[in-house]
Amino acid sequence: MPTPELSFYTNPKSRGRIVRWMLEETGAPYATEILEYGTSMKAAPYLAINPMGKVPAIRHGDTVVTECAAICAYLADAFPQAGLAPPPHSAARGPYYRWLFFAAGPLEAAWTNQALGVVVPPERSAMVGYGSFEQVLDTLEAAIGERVYLAGDRFSAADVYVGSQLGFGMQFGMIDKRPAFTRYWAGLEARPAKRRAEQLDGAMA
Repeated sequence: MPTPELSFYTNPKSRGRIVRWMLEETGAPYATEILEYGTSMKAAPYLAINPMGKVPAIRHGDTVVTECAAICAYLADAFPQAGLAPPPHSAARGPYYRWLFFAAGPLEAAWTNQALGVVVPPERSAMVGYGSFEQVLDTLEAAIGERVYLAGDRFSAADVYVGSQLGFGMQFGMIDKRPAFTRYWAGLEARPAKRRAEQLDGAMA
């Protein structure tokens, strides 16, 4: 069997779980390389791939992509047959980009600061890019509402990334279990690709 041209660098106890789910959704063959914190993740061979010395990352042929949101967006475009991104000129393309990168920017920054106990003075809220933690959650809650998916009427990479952030945040008590969030996440985590990804990472943990 030929070696897959797609390589996935990860650790099962990392944000690599998001990318594992995305890879399983594409249906494309890929090779997995498990890296360890403080050793192989900081060794020269991997630093040549990601100088930050963190996972996840992918190599697709000669192309290297890091950062979870970027990897999800790249894979959706690299494997269009999976239907994980709205067509470029469709009405759903704007919401797709918007919520994918809203989660990568304001949402992650807000819940990370919340978890660290970082309190931003109200008069300095314009500096942090997300306003306040409650404002971020209120904005996302309004976007989800009663929707099944964030970008149009089809599942997309935006749901992988936003859903993963919400699921992780709610699991560890960093994001409120608002009804809209729990309903949305319940539909996503039941997907077969998500379950396969969990089994694969669970076996490697």
